Amino acid sequence: MLFVYSLLTHIAGYLLKIVALFNHKMKLFVTGRKDVFTTLAQKINATDKVIWFHAASLGEYEQGLPIMEKMRELYPAHKILLTFFSPSGYEIRKNTKAADVVVYLPLDTLSNAKKFIQLAHPDMAFFIKYEFWPNYLNELKKYNTKTYLISGLFRPNQAFFKWYGSTYRNAFKVFKHFFVQYESSKTLLATIGFTNVTVSGDTRYDRVSRILEQDNKLPFIEEFIDGKTTVVFGSSWPKDESMFTDFINSAVNTKFIIAPHTFGESHMADLQKNIKRNVIFYTEKDGENLAEYDVLIVNTIGLLGKIYSYADVAYVGGGFGSSGLHNILEPAAFGVPIIIGPNHTKFPEAIALVEDGGVIAVSDKPEMEEALSNLVYNDAYRQEKGLIAGAFVRNNRGAINIIINHIQNDTARI
Repeated sequence: MLFVYSLLTHIAGYLLKIVALFNHKMKLFVTGRKDVFTTLAQKINATDKVIWFHAASLGEYEQGLPIMEKMRELYPAHKILLTFFSPSGYEIRKNTKAADVVVYLPLDTLSNAKKFIQLAHPDMAFFIKYEFWPNYLNELKKYNTKTYLISGLFRPNQAFFKWYGSTYRNAFKVFKHFFVQYESSKTLLATIGFTNVTVSGDTRYDRVSRILEQDNKLPFIEEFIDGKTTVVFGSSWPKDESMFTDFINSAVNTKFIIAPHTFGESHMADLQKNIKRNVIFYTEKDGENLAEYDVLIVNTIGLLGKIYSYADVAYVGGGFGSSGLHNILEPAAFGVPIIIGPNHTKFPEAIALVEDGGVIAVSDKPEMEEALSNLVYNDAYRQEKGLIAGAFVRNNRGAINIIINHIQNDTARI
C-alpha cells in the first residue's frame, strides 16, 4: 500500500506542475518548493540541533505557535524549523520570527522524505491538527525522532479508520504521543490500537487569549467609530457580503468595518458599488476625517485581530461557501457576539458556541438581517451573547500547559 501511495504522490506532483501553468496559487505551491533542499543545506548545519513544526496552513500555524514559542524558551540552543503545505500559510508567515527556518514541505515522495529528514535531522517533530504524511513519518521513525501531534482532530470518515488505511496506521506508530482536542478523537484512535493519547484541548484558546494582553489600540479605528455601535465583518467572501450589504445600506447610527478575505481589484470595486453608504478604504484613509464615513473597508492584512477588539458585533466569513469557516475565536476572546453562516459543521468550536448561545448561525439573507438587527439594536441581548462567547474561550484554556508538562515528563532533556 505504501508503494501505491508513493506512486500516486509522484503522479500528483506532475499533474500539479501542469495546473500551475494556469493557476497562480498552484504556481506558488510548485515554484515555492524548488529551493527547499538548498535552503535547508544553507541554514541547517550537521551539528545543529533542530525542532521541526509542520503546519498545513495558517490556521494550523496559529495552533502550533504557542508550543513553538514555549519550545524556543525551553530549548534556546535549538533551531526551530517550520514547514507549510499550503501557500496561504507560507506566503503570510514566511518571515515569522517564531522560527529560524521557514520552507514549504516537499511532496511526500520517498526520495523527498529521505532527503528532507537527512538535511533537517530534527530531534523533535510536531505535526499540527490533522496533516499526516506516511513517508515523512516513516523516516522520522528511522531516526528515532521524538514525534508528537498537537491539537489533533479525528473523524470517523477519515482514511485512518477505514480498511484501506493501513499505510497511515503503520505510520502513526512514530508518534510518541497524540494530544487531541476532544474525547471523541481519543476514542477513535483507541479503535485502531493507539492509547498513547491525551485530551489536551485546542491550543488556539490559549493563543487567542494572549491577544487580550497585547496593545490592541488602533487610533484610526477609534476615529472612524466615533463612539457608535460597530459591526465588524471579518474574512468575508463575496457570498457572505451578498448577505449583509442590504443591512448596511439600511442601518442607522451604526458603523461598519469590512475586512475581506481577499481584496482583488474587481472584488473591491463590486463591494464598494453594492454599498450605498459613505465608504472609505484603509489605503485611502490618510488625511481624511474618518468620522464622516459609515463603512471602512480594510484592504490589507494583519489588522483584523486588533480590529475585533473594537467590535460590538462580529460576522465571521466562510460559512456561506465551501472554503471553510474562518477563525471565530478571536472575536469571541474579546467577548463579542458572533454571526456565522450555515457551513460550520466541521468546526467543533463553532458547534459548541452555537449551542451555548455565543454564536448565531444563519442560513439565508433574512436570517442574517434578523440576527444583525437583534444584536445591533438590543443592547441587553448583545451583551448577554458577548458574555457567553468570552466565557467560552476562558473556560477552554490550558492546552499549552498540558502538552508541555507531558513532554517534559516523558522525554529526557534533549
